[in-house]
Amino acid sequence: MFASTLLALGLVVPFAAAQSMMHTVIVGGSAGNVTFTPEAISASVGDQVMFQFQQKNHSATQSSFAAPCSHKDGGFTSGFLPVAANVTDNFPSYTITVNDTEPIWVYCGQNAGLPTSHCGMGMVFAVNCGPDGSNTSFTSFKNAALAIGQQLQAQANATSTMGSSYGSASAAPAETSTVAAAPPAVSGTSTSSGAATTHTVSVGANGGLEYSPNEITAAAGDVVVFNFMAKNHTITQSSFADPCLKLEKTSTTGQIGFDSGFMPVAANSSSFPSFSIVVNDTTPVWAYCRQTGHCESGMVFAINANDSSSKSFSAFQLLANGSNTTTGEPASSNSTTSSNVSGASRTVGTSAGLALGLVGALFAVVM
Repeated sequence: MFASTLLALGLVVPFAAAQSMMHTVIVGGSAGNVTFTPEAISASVGDQVMFQFQQKNHSATQSSFAAPCSHKDGGFTSGFLPVAANVTDNFPSYTITVNDTEPIWVYCGQNAGLPTSHCGMGMVFAVNCGPDGSNTSFTSFKNAALAIGQQLQAQANATSTMGSSYGSASAAPAETSTVAAAPPAVSGTSTSSGAATTHTVSVGANGGLEYSPNEITAAAGDVVVFNFMAKNHTITQSSFADPCLKLEKTSTTGQIGFDSGFMPVAANSSSFPSFSIVVNDTTPVWAYCRQTGHCESGMVFAINANDSSSKSFSAFQLLANGSNTTTGEPASSNSTTSSNVSGASRTVGTSAGLALGLVGALFAVVM
């Protein structure tokens, strides 16, 4: 599991501003792992769980303790998120929010109902399960999934034996390659969960050079998720005075700022990368797309801009439109570094499970 790191530089904010935690769970892996890593976690109300999908083709689908390998009515599912063997970064991810302390049971839905069922092989996960020996322990949940796998295998063997008198048994079908449905391209979706609110921003929806919405108001501890919908964009922190330059190039205090890196999305894609930040305080946060000419075309974004002051979002966008700065980088660029963040912190990219927080001058490792 990736470590989540808090790097405190810049503004002094109280530690209580970090009202929620991001837990990273690796799904699959380069060795063809049929596992969630870790298999179980404890989480508080308001925490988020980010499933990072690595090699092969898996899902994170909610089930129940009683039926570990069946989709729970009304439960979440990531859909299938295939990852090629040669992919080393920009892994797709799917994030849920913990709304209470009740156990959450999850499985991979690949090859459901078949002897090669991933769930039947023990590919399950839990949040806030009971301790070993209890009625809701993770061990009991996983054993129930393995029992289903054994039953499916026994049925397949029986069918194969019967079929030998009448010809060869059919081979098991290949892994499903269906990918997750597109995330909703709804402007400014906000979901409240305990102490924190998650704000959803669409990037480049319908081929437009815009963030939708292009500005939001957020409280300390809120999460902003950027869903990249089309073409090849970034979300990169800048400053009000220099809207089309990385913050690190203009800061006089050593701030670097968050940067998603380029997130290319094919025209026929139905799987969309995302990038998230956590808002540390109510200081305005300014950002832009660093693809060639996009910032100068007004593709900028703000959090907590004071629209009744001279530093309003409209003024920020006007500065970007009038910028003579050449901000673009080659579309193949895949830079993803970020630290020393002002006002917000990156918690989850599509490749790294790192949290870069701004909590005074504190450096701590969590998770």
